[in-house]
Amino acid sequence: MTPTSRIGEDIAAMRLRDPAARSNLEVFLTSPGIHALCWHRVAHWLWRWEWFLAGRLVSHFSRFVTGIEIHPGARLGRRIVIDHGMGLVIGETAIVGDDCLLYHGVTLGGKNATAREEVPGRRHPTVGNRVSIGAGAAILGAITVGDDAVIGASSVVLKDVPAGSLAVGIPAKVKKRIRHP
Repeated sequence: MTPTSRIGEDIAAMRLRDPAARSNLEVFLTSPGIHALCWHRVAHWLWRWEWFLAGRLVSHFSRFVTGIEIHPGARLGRRIVIDHGMGLVIGETAIVGDDCLLYHGVTLGGKNATAREEVPGRRHPTVGNRVSIGAGAAILGAITVGDDAVIGASSVVLKDVPAGSLAVGIPAKVKKRIRHP
């Protein structure tokens, strides 16, 4: 898949999910979420080729310009929508699936920098496909959020969330299973 087709997918996803997005050009020129995803792809490519400093510099530049911090080691799926992304943080070993929606202030982070890793090589969450994460939510540690889950705004998730569930609160608790057609 070419970089331009990935950007096209991102723009189409943003137009589908954001009622304020009026045109592809407007989204491309004014969406910090789109810009952060584009810069992340460059930083991640450098990271994978073990040009770690260059990857971190690109990531740092992106954070300065967009207010969205995505570590170059993080693995992001396709058609992710970052809506009003200011303050969003995605850690180094985080994995985010396809078609996810992330609002401002979301943190996909580690629980404790000095704690022993629960899963070798992982300190950050794995988020499944089609997950929606509300504004200000924090998902912390090497946990898994299943496909089609919804994380409520300002929730603090410290344990796995099953697929198709709604998790809310501090600490987050699964409130119900969501039915999908």
